[in-house]
Amino acid sequence: MTLSHGSNIGRYEIRSQLGAGGMGEVYQARDPKINRDVAIKVLPAAFSSDADRLRRFEQEVQATGKLNHPNILAVYDVETHNGAPYVVYELLEGETLRERLRGAAVSTRKAVDFASQIANGLSAAHGKGIVHRDLKPDNIFITNDGHVKILDFGLAKLVESSSDTDNQTDVLTRKANTDPGAVMGTAGYMSPEQVRGRPVDHRTDIFSFGAVFYEMLSGKRAFRGDSAIETLNAILKEDPVDLSTTNPNIAPALERVVSHCLEKSPDRRFQSATDIAFALESLSDVTSHPSLVTRSELRTGARWSRERIIWMVVCAILLLALSALAFSHFSRSTAAAPLVRLTLAGPENATYPAHVSISPDGSRVVFVATNPAGKRVLWMRPLDSVDAKPLEGTDDAVAPFWSPDGRFIGYFSNRKLLKIDASGGQPQTICDAAEDRGGTWNRDGIILFGGLEGVYRVSAQGGTPTLATKAGEKEEAHRWPYFLPDGRHFLFLADAETKEDHHVRIGSLDSQETEILFNAISRLEFAAGYLLYVNQGTLVAHPFDTGTRKLSGEPKVLAANILDVGQNHEFDFSVSETGTLTYQVGSPNSQLTWFDRTGKKLSTVGEVRPYVGAVLSRDGKTVATSLADADGRVADIWLVDLTRDNLITRLTFEPSVEADPAWSPDGKQLVFGSNRSGGGKIDLYLKAAGGASNDQLVFSSDSTKFPTSWSRDGKFILFENWAPKSKGAIWTLSLVDNKASPLFQTTAYDQFQAQISPNGRYVAYTSNESGKSDVFVQPFAATGEKWRISSEGAGLPLWRDDGKELYYLTFEGKLMAVDIGESPKFQPSVPRQLFQANVKAANGLCYGAAPDGQRFLINTSIQNTGSTTMTIVLNWTAAVKQ
Repeated sequence: MTLSHGSNIGRYEIRSQLGAGGMGEVYQARDPKINRDVAIKVLPAAFSSDADRLRRFEQEVQATGKLNHPNILAVYDVETHNGAPYVVYELLEGETLRERLRGAAVSTRKAVDFASQIANGLSAAHGKGIVHRDLKPDNIFITNDGHVKILDFGLAKLVESSSDTDNQTDVLTRKANTDPGAVMGTAGYMSPEQVRGRPVDHRTDIFSFGAVFYEMLSGKRAFRGDSAIETLNAILKEDPVDLSTTNPNIAPALERVVSHCLEKSPDRRFQSATDIAFALESLSDVTSHPSLVTRSELRTGARWSRERIIWMVVCAILLLALSALAFSHFSRSTAAAPLVRLTLAGPENATYPAHVSISPDGSRVVFVATNPAGKRVLWMRPLDSVDAKPLEGTDDAVAPFWSPDGRFIGYFSNRKLLKIDASGGQPQTICDAAEDRGGTWNRDGIILFGGLEGVYRVSAQGGTPTLATKAGEKEEAHRWPYFLPDGRHFLFLADAETKEDHHVRIGSLDSQETEILFNAISRLEFAAGYLLYVNQGTLVAHPFDTGTRKLSGEPKVLAANILDVGQNHEFDFSVSETGTLTYQVGSPNSQLTWFDRTGKKLSTVGEVRPYVGAVLSRDGKTVATSLADADGRVADIWLVDLTRDNLITRLTFEPSVEADPAWSPDGKQLVFGSNRSGGGKIDLYLKAAGGASNDQLVFSSDSTKFPTSWSRDGKFILFENWAPKSKGAIWTLSLVDNKASPLFQTTAYDQFQAQISPNGRYVAYTSNESGKSDVFVQPFAATGEKWRISSEGAGLPLWRDDGKELYYLTFEGKLMAVDIGESPKFQPSVPRQLFQANVKAANGLCYGAAPDGQRFLINTSIQNTGSTTMTIVLNWTAAVKQ
């Protein structure tokens, strides 16, 4: 297929052809919707003839489209045209790394720069579970301003053999094409596990990275034989020629980095691309190898004059004298403290440690974990002790923080702000707190905590909170405040409707006025002249002057894959005033998984992804879910077809938050919440499950609304209504006359997560009227009757399709079941535990029940091994000063 100038492919207007090759044709085009030039690669129509192959390709490209990193080519769209699939990319100007090399090495400094950018891009992709599988110079693009872009994430999967009996070697060893969109593999860059046809993970990219890095430094391939077979044998059995042989100016430390990437066994390589980036950054001026000047001069026949030697001797004597004087003057000083990393295991008798916070003096850590009784409480662990002890009475605790003297710990529980003595005792309530998104405490006894209307201020002795800041028109909330050392100024995250409007702001106790510091989507802390925050899952330290309140320089990488322990960007790290850092690593991903009633795992659904929610259609054939973006924000609604090999398709496409879908009873429509209309609110929209129709706004108001349930007769939608300065309430929207009204009387407590029974007579919901969240049932037609179903902290009720059983989840992830009788009136049985689920919860439903109640589809958290241990770093600033 060849497209002419002025023709259209989809909504894109073709401007010119940029290239063509075996994998298709590349065009420059114009996107009139957002008025920008793009690159379009049209793949051969033959690729669409294999439905399974095309489906896997579309899934991979859609996942890659979620990546947002400066070193990865941005994917805007994937569609088909006249039966041929095409992909829309950002348009780049420059050349591939293959074209830059042209058979010769680049300078060492430039090679390290390019390699660092490649490693950062790989780290971002691997953090999302995406492996390139075909990294080579042809798939690395250097822009005119020196930025590196990794190309063709996702397309590599397209050329994988679709049959186990196909000759994979032949597919992956064809001649490389220098077209920036090419995806053909090249034998010289394959990992040993690829050559053997074994399963691969992110470490195969690390091997390929090593081969590319070697070629940049030496100008020669790391592995190359006279034939493809000989090249493959070299990868399996031979080591490349030492870099120092091909380029005598290479520093030994740099050569070790390359060799470590090219280990034959994946277990012996660098275990993450972040480790590579850190290793490269840790090398001080790799071009300043001690042999550089002398060898260069010897090669050119340069001679040292007698005068030059004399001056060097004089300088050496002066240097020795000054060194002796300095040693004498500073003889009492101690050597710089070393950088030390160690791990701290969670308690043996507790599960899911998270929300770690280190004391100001760096001697103790407090964290949240579930005790043997199944309650989520605070635990205290002195770093000079081998044991952690629970702080009794801190049930349902989240987001702990310290008083500046280390005597008390503030925390949140059941919409209240509390404090407890660090040595134990009875917790004390400070005030009501609608949000639990972070607190900070200064030396004058003032506590700040986040809220929907702004940052609130309250005395640590208790009282009525007042606003210290006021959220702006485009802002959803002010969260994660953190006092600067002067105790008057503070930083916080201004949460917004769009990623572009998220900002870290600076406020003061003297005024509600604030100023923007920079764009970020993370909680943050300050220590030793640095702001610590998370960017694309990576913990960084950015130099910050508290006097001028300005950032300087570039952020330094401290650790990758920081665990996101909750919602609204609560990444799990903490830093003390004394140079001690603690953090947890883990994956934000989850796996949709089927279990039977005993908790036996039956099967998994689709791939591991950052799913948010899992809402089954009534017939149990389709799952509605959302996917979180790179910064943990819910982005769009996706559908998983369980009858078509778990095919996942995107339902919504707006550049806004789309979340909390609920199915119509016939499974043909979904209602969901979206903030696309702005103003800090969420409205209700309808869309056909087939995706053909436009989104239909069905209810708008100044409040935030989340749909939860659709009546079996199709007449009513139940939704949560969170009006400003009001408690959460359950409302009904009549689809007969489009009128909305409260379902129950307004109360002094929150009611939410409502689910109407299949017969339409009852509503199960969650309320905190007992002091903690529990499940209740009331008649749909209010009669004054009410039944409390749970008593130990629970939520997310769900009816079986016949209404004879009600399920809910406890705070500890236990799936509970209650038999429901109606003779002569509503009769719930005593709740019984079905099984313990490792569930990734969300505002909406995170699990579903098959119509017969014999199977449960659960959005199951994927726990990395690091998520049960805390990393402690002593003298962490040594890492950023290297």
